[in-house]
Amino acid sequence: MVVAVSGLRQHIAMPPEQLLFAGECLVVVDDDIDIRDTVCRYLRAQGFATEAAGSGTELLEIMARCNVALILLDIGLPDRDGRAVLKDVVERNPDAAVVMLTGVADLRVAMECIRDGADDFLAKPAPFNEIQFVVKRTLEKRRLIFENRRYHEDLEKAHFRINVLHHLSIKMNTAYLSTVEVDEILQAILVGITAREGLRFNRAFLAMLSDDGQRLKGHLAIGPVCRDEAGRIWSEIEEKDLGFIDIIKSLRHTCHDDTPVNQVVRQFDIPLNEGDNILIKALLERRSIKVLRENGSHPVPVDRRQGPSHDFNGGERRGDGSEEEVLSVPVELIELLGSEDFVVVPLFSPRQSFGVIIVDNLINGDPITDGMVSAIELFASQASLAIEHSHLYAEMNRKIAQLEDLTRELDHSRDLLVASDRFTALGQMAAQLVHAIRNPITSIGGVARILARKTDDPEWLKYLQVITKESARLEMTMNDLFDFVETEGMVFGRIALAGLLRKTMILVQQSVEKNGITVEFGVDDDIFVNADPERLRQMFLHLFKNAVEAMADGGVLRIFVARVDDGRVEIVVSDTGRGMKNGHVEHATDPFFTTKTYGTGMGLSLVSKIAEAHDGVFSFRSKPEGGMVATVTLPLAVSDVQQAATS
Repeated sequence: MVVAVSGLRQHIAMPPEQLLFAGECLVVVDDDIDIRDTVCRYLRAQGFATEAAGSGTELLEIMARCNVALILLDIGLPDRDGRAVLKDVVERNPDAAVVMLTGVADLRVAMECIRDGADDFLAKPAPFNEIQFVVKRTLEKRRLIFENRRYHEDLEKAHFRINVLHHLSIKMNTAYLSTVEVDEILQAILVGITAREGLRFNRAFLAMLSDDGQRLKGHLAIGPVCRDEAGRIWSEIEEKDLGFIDIIKSLRHTCHDDTPVNQVVRQFDIPLNEGDNILIKALLERRSIKVLRENGSHPVPVDRRQGPSHDFNGGERRGDGSEEEVLSVPVELIELLGSEDFVVVPLFSPRQSFGVIIVDNLINGDPITDGMVSAIELFASQASLAIEHSHLYAEMNRKIAQLEDLTRELDHSRDLLVASDRFTALGQMAAQLVHAIRNPITSIGGVARILARKTDDPEWLKYLQVITKESARLEMTMNDLFDFVETEGMVFGRIALAGLLRKTMILVQQSVEKNGITVEFGVDDDIFVNADPERLRQMFLHLFKNAVEAMADGGVLRIFVARVDDGRVEIVVSDTGRGMKNGHVEHATDPFFTTKTYGTGMGLSLVSKIAEAHDGVFSFRSKPEGGMVATVTLPLAVSDVQQAATS
């Protein structure tokens, strides 16, 4: 510690190497060569790099080639007044300190110089200890100004980071995040890492795990890819005076897929089993890795969490003297990035790893400090939180979809149970009715027909015909009920579909001709189904009768195969009749539901039951232009399915 004393003043001085920044010097400007050289020799002896100038012009030339920290400037110069030179110095280099020298101790002149930008004032001749005191005090004040400026810049950066992270936290805490919102947040984080108000890194790359979790793939990048592009981008930012929010807004409305830096990041595609790759190692081991050049040769990664770097020569030396782990860096990665100094920071949550952020200073070559890596990790934690929220949101949507599917399945099962209970009760009732009523009804109808043949009395014939007709209706109802509840004894076989449909059509041919109905038939002869022929005939007979009865004034009955695939055939029966109201369609297959004046209401219920018994599906709908469409899907015969699969 050096103590300099001048009169009653006492000052604890800092050594010269702490007062000047690297490459800085002092300049003594005086037209008297003896004074100038004497002061220069003295200052050099004190450890200060010092230059000499005899005029204002020489001073400006020195300032053009040297980094000047302090100027001892004489007021009386041969070419210009020292105060005029002072104004030029302040304008050209406001960070340079100036101490004015004068042969006359004039307080008014000293105050004018201070107002023009001088830091202090010395009257010639001044003792060396006085010069030393003023020089060191002025440099210390200058150093404090620089440190205070840097401190405020650090505070502004910290405030900026806190503000950005605060807004991102609000965004992530107010709602779950969709994929689009997460990409916006990740983009904002990368901009925060590279923005002027942020960490000021030149470039930031984001690589994410693929959906199957087996590869690390490039996702997004911010920054220039070369110095020329960097100059253009930074010039545009300066001209438009773009801030962080402005950059975010401009990026939101701009497609970046074709930018050079995104073309670079899209080439990131690394299998997760490449454990030696530093990107994969940082991801799996969840640690930040800083890659540095070793004396200009091959770069060597350094685990930042092992402690600060003190000696870098083939590895990083810890405080205990042991060597850090030295990892190999893929040449392909260096060539892809074009940089040998970068940092890899992992993105992860307690549940899983997501990806990595890679940052570098390719353009300006600024060093990457441990404090900067800590700041990146702060942004990376927010990125990880955003991704975790997005995954939770997607998982929640999947769970909701699964619950909705389960609810629909439960509702369907409930409906099936209700229908099953209803059909079971109906079957029990129908079985009892069939056995208890069928024989008496048959007897009543038979006796009525016999009596009708034995009398010619018109009055008696009228009553007997009513008995015969209504008995026939009851017999038909009993037959339908019997067919509905009787599913045992079905014999399945390989049935030619076209032949069965043609034979069934013969049963309604008389009604078709009577009503003037045109039949269009489109079923190939080489389609075979696995079915019980009698039950299948009953099913299509009900469909044909319904269609014919709906076209009392004529129309078109179409019977065709809509498609044959997946081992099934779809048969469509379509008519152009009067149709059915929408409210009636959904109840058409309910037992005993009918819109006809005469009928049992069991026809479509029986069709649906027979289709289900054949592992088929029956559907019924109205056509917008009028008429109904019935569709039956049945399984193909086994040999036909095998043949279709082979072909």
